[in-house]
Amino acid sequence: MPDVTAFVAHLRVYEPLAAFDSEERRHWDTYVRAGNIPTVQGGMAMEQAAALHAVLGRVPAVMPVVGEHAFVTEVDGVTLICPWRTRVRACEAIGDFRDVLPDELADMFVPRVASEVAEDELEQWRIEHPSLHTHIQSSTWQVPLRWFVLVEAEEREFNLGTPGAGTTRVTGRSLVYRTAMSRARRRTARALAVLRRTLDDGIVTAGVEDLGRWLEEFHPRSLVELDYGGLVHLLDDAELRQDESARDIAEALVALAEGEAGRAGAAYGRVTARMKALQGVESAN
Repeated sequence: MPDVTAFVAHLRVYEPLAAFDSEERRHWDTYVRAGNIPTVQGGMAMEQAAALHAVLGRVPAVMPVVGEHAFVTEVDGVTLICPWRTRVRACEAIGDFRDVLPDELADMFVPRVASEVAEDELEQWRIEHPSLHTHIQSSTWQVPLRWFVLVEAEEREFNLGTPGAGTTRVTGRSLVYRTAMSRARRRTARALAVLRRTLDDGIVTAGVEDLGRWLEEFHPRSLVELDYGGLVHLLDDAELRQDESARDIAEALVALAEGEAGRAGAAYGRVTARMKALQGVESAN
């Protein structure tokens, strides 16, 4: 489900209102006009609080409740919408979590009755809304390396933030990449061409293929946003400034295409080392 931990990265797609069917378009148009739109950081905090409340509740009530919200931005005068679809994402996440664990172990974290409720709810949602899809992917404790294929170094924006009043948490701290959907799709296609030609590792290629298929679900004038989210609070100022993971992944792909395996491995290794450092915090005392 939308994660209890605050240390989550997100990949979002914002679509123009024209991409939605008439009923949902009216809903989001009314939502935008009302003006009570959460910020990205505010929205992440709302989902985290709802997830925490849910997992501390009584079984089978483990689903977060936050209402129907969306992130909203504007590009060249066009309003773009990224619906949260929190409950749908929670249902998907519960299934994904159980799929990688033995049933006995999975039952200790997500009771089987809760997973059955989630599975039924997700199936019903898909039947009732066959043309809808989720606009947000999330990852705890790391940024999946395949996400960096979609963006370029020049699209990186970071903010060191300022200390919050009465707290040790820095506010406004962020590291975000934003790019047009058309660019993200072209980069994915180029990356796949290189990977299919040079790598024997089917898992890496399959991950990028899945990402490409997800992008195809959206309007061509959409905006793609890669957001480090709460992970920025695991990085000091120097690490945040120096995190050039998109540049390193791009260099690794160029090196692979040119047959320079050593250079490709070095660039890929830099990103892997950064993500392992972040993951290491999960098990730290």
